[in-house]
Amino acid sequence: MGELSDKSAATPRRLAEAIRTAKIAAADRGDVIVDMKDADRARLELLAQELKPVFDDVPLDDPQWDFALSSGLQPRLWLDATAHVMMARDRRTYRFVRDTRLGRIVVAESVEIGKIAEAVTLYIAERLVERARLMEGEVISLRETAPEPSFAAKENPQAAETGNEKPRSASSGFRWFLLGAIAACIVLFALFHERLEAYLFQ
Repeated sequence: MGELSDKSAATPRRLAEAIRTAKIAAADRGDVIVDMKDADRARLELLAQELKPVFDDVPLDDPQWDFALSSGLQPRLWLDATAHVMMARDRRTYRFVRDTRLGRIVVAESVEIGKIAEAVTLYIAERLVERARLMEGEVISLRETAPEPSFAAKENPQAAETGNEKPRSASSGFRWFLLGAIAACIVLFALFHERLEAYLFQ
């Protein structure tokens, strides 16, 4: 009985020590991950500083650009909704990628910050030129507007106004005719009502 109690007392101690060791290892791994994230973010901040003059030259009324650093599981320098720069697995290589309909493509990859900055600058310039081309040409309004007057109306506006008044004149003429007919009936009834009464009550 004494040996069993000694074994049962020793087992919790070994399990507690194992749990403690596992927690320390997890904390160490977490510290490593945090350190790697901080290192990635620091490198991306250097790239952002290199590109700041380019970012400042982009028109403020262009809504397609983000120019922001994200601090997720893997830090990224976002350019727009589809393109960003991140660090490769070696934590030294800058990787400029873009998401397309066919998947993610690598636009540029280098350990030199200058080469990535040039690639990003070229990408921004191409997008600005593309947007300018799309905005060129005739702008068609989608709002309802009054129809433009015809060429004849522009040449002779008085005739156009007369033509617009024709339906009005016809309706007003019918009203006057109806009023005249009613007035005539009243006058005839006033003149001949005595004869009508004599004729009706013979």
